[in-house]
Amino acid sequence: MRRVTMPGVGWLVVAVLSLLIELCWTEGGGPSLAERVIWAVNAGGEAHADADGIHYKKDPLEGKVGKASDYGVRLPILRSNPDDQILYQTERYNEDTFGYEVPIREEGEYILVMKFAEVYFAQSQQKVFDVRLNGHTVVKDMDIFERVGHSTAHDETVAFSIKRGKLSVQREVSTFNGKLTVEFVKGYYDNPKVCALYVMKGTLEDVPKLQPHPGMLDKKDTEEPEEEDLDLPESDDPKTPSAAPKARVQSGPRTPNPYAADNSSLMFPILVAFGVFIPTLFCLCRL
Repeated sequence: MRRVTMPGVGWLVVAVLSLLIELCWTEGGGPSLAERVIWAVNAGGEAHADADGIHYKKDPLEGKVGKASDYGVRLPILRSNPDDQILYQTERYNEDTFGYEVPIREEGEYILVMKFAEVYFAQSQQKVFDVRLNGHTVVKDMDIFERVGHSTAHDETVAFSIKRGKLSVQREVSTFNGKLTVEFVKGYYDNPKVCALYVMKGTLEDVPKLQPHPGMLDKKDTEEPEEEDLDLPESDDPKTPSAAPKARVQSGPRTPNPYAADNSSLMFPILVAFGVFIPTLFCLCRL
């Protein structure tokens, strides 16, 4: 009988424990959303923990780059959780391109989530900028008002992966040195900005969704339901068409035909006879 060595037993124990941990994550839904988030910042604002358990740090660029603004705190932000509106009410902007550096030490699939809300301009083409990820343009011509309107929450999500020292995003690949640089690029219209942002492990399906846009709800309510085709029974008679036209629905009571009781054709001979009789009678009276 072959003797089992201690190293072999050790590897077996490790394999079993790894399998059990994986099964527990699968049955329990894996790590929570908050545990998947590796970095989160409330741009232009203080630290905040949102309804999903994500802990946003105070803006590390405070006093270094750009300007912080809380102009939006006077406005309610549509589509956002009432307890998390502060994430869209504060912002950091700069008169030139600025950004954040996110350290990432593990390979895998990641999602960058950026939060925006237009709280100042009331029309499009007033603030337009790009977003770059390690030099790759991932958002082009970002116009918040054009996308969602005024004082309305909007999240931009960008999926990327890090494998074997390479960053892959939107079918572009570059060398990764351990830091993810998120830049908000100055455009032709006003200054770039961001309200909050975070990086998490996972896929786009794992990102919490905002509430439906009120404009889309109004559009759905005003849309009329489509007319349903009437299912007519098929006939075995070859002379009978397989599909009959829809029955025309009357919009009101039938209007009586004004010519249904027209007797003008009977009166014509009488009028002619009367017209001949009068002159004849007049001539006889003169005689």
